[in-house]
Amino acid sequence: MSGEGPSLRERRRAETQRMIQSHAMRLFTDHGYDATTVNHVAKSAGVSTMTVYRHFPTKEDLVLYDRYDPLIAAQVAARPPDEPLVRRIGQTLVEATRLALGPTDSGPSPSPEKDLLLARLRLMINTPALRAHHLDSQFATQKAIVDALLGDTPDPDLEFQTWVAASTCLAAMHVALMKWAQEDGHPDLPTLITQALTAAFNEDFN
Repeated sequence: MSGEGPSLRERRRAETQRMIQSHAMRLFTDHGYDATTVNHVAKSAGVSTMTVYRHFPTKEDLVLYDRYDPLIAAQVAARPPDEPLVRRIGQTLVEATRLALGPTDSGPSPSPEKDLLLARLRLMINTPALRAHHLDSQFATQKAIVDALLGDTPDPDLEFQTWVAASTCLAAMHVALMKWAQEDGHPDLPTLITQALTAAFNEDFN
């Protein structure tokens, strides 16, 4: 039924995806992206190669895939409709990042989600094939945001403005993510994204 949380099947699927991706990231980090095959990932995760491909259609997806586009789309659609587009999108990206990272460093142990994101970013920075594939991933996020904001009957002018706002906000976020990865995840990522948005639009996003 609508309004309920994910079903048991959906939770199990998400758990399997996280488990496979965790094994993949460990192998990519320890042995290198190019030297690690999908078969290696399947063997490490204790699943069949077909199962890996069922969850991750390409090897690049093992690094770049995340589950945040639906979350971002839902959050951006839920913000006040009278907000300026860039604030509506930008604040959503900051809050979605904070939620995705889980507990802060002040907790008893580092966040697994933070460690996974940091490892993914490091691989993306150092692997040309992943940098190219990242453009497809970012386009999918842009489209999720635009579709959530426009609904079924978009106005052409508003559609253009929304694509511009979404792409600019995501570009600012990308710069913040790269800086965060280069500094080994020590800065507060939501704060970095806020600073990047402020610099991009010359207005306060706090």
